[in-house]
Amino acid sequence: MSENIDLSELRIAVVDDHNLVLEGFRSLLTRNGLRHVELFRSAAALTDILRTRTYDIYIIDVELPDMDGFLLIDAIREAWPSARIIVSTIHDELWTVRKLVARNVDAIVYKSLDMAHVMEAIRDVSCGEHYYCDEVMTALGMMRNGIDHPSQREMDVLQAIAGGLTSKEIAQRLFISENTVEAHRKSLFQKLEARNIADLVMKAVKRGYIGPI
Repeated sequence: MSENIDLSELRIAVVDDHNLVLEGFRSLLTRNGLRHVELFRSAAALTDILRTRTYDIYIIDVELPDMDGFLLIDAIREAWPSARIIVSTIHDELWTVRKLVARNVDAIVYKSLDMAHVMEAIRDVSCGEHYYCDEVMTALGMMRNGIDHPSQREMDVLQAIAGGLTSKEIAQRLFISENTVEAHRKSLFQKLEARNIADLVMKAVKRGYIGPI
C-alpha cells in the first residue's frame, strides 16, 4: 500500500511564486517526515540548476511570473525524462487539464482542496502511479463525453461579465490578474461559441449557467 512507504529520503523540489504557499508546502512535507525539501520562488531558479541537480518529485504551479508552467514541465522532462511531476494549481479549466494530461504529468491537485491531497499524490507517484483529484476526474469525464462546461472560476467571470464589469473590475473582484480574466473570457467565448458579449450572455442564460439578466 502506498500509505506505508517510507518517504523520508525523497528529494522534493517545490516551485511557486507565493511565499505563503511555499511555506505551507514546507510545513506539510516536513510534518509528514520528508527531510529533503527545496523551495524555488521562480522557474528560473530551478532551471538554472536543472541539469546538475535532480529530484525525485517536482511540485509546480502552472502560473509563474517568469515562465509558462507548461514550458517548465517540458524543460524538466527534457532534462530528466523520468521525472515525476505533481501540478498544484488554481486553474480547473478543461483546456488546462487537457494540456497537463497531454504532458503526462503524474498528478494534478487543485489548490482549493485540502493540502492532504498533496501527500496522497506524493505517496502515489512515488510508487509509479498517477493521482488526479476527484475534480480532475470529473473534468476528464466531461472530456470523454464531449462536454466542455465552464469551470467554477469561469462561471465567476461569466457572472461578472453579465453584470457589466470590465476585465479590470473583474480582476479586482476575484483577486486575479487581468491576463487571467482575459484567458477565462476567451475560454468562455470558445465554449459557448459566442460572437460577442450579448451573444455570450444570451447563450449562458439559455444553457442555465446564469439566471435571466
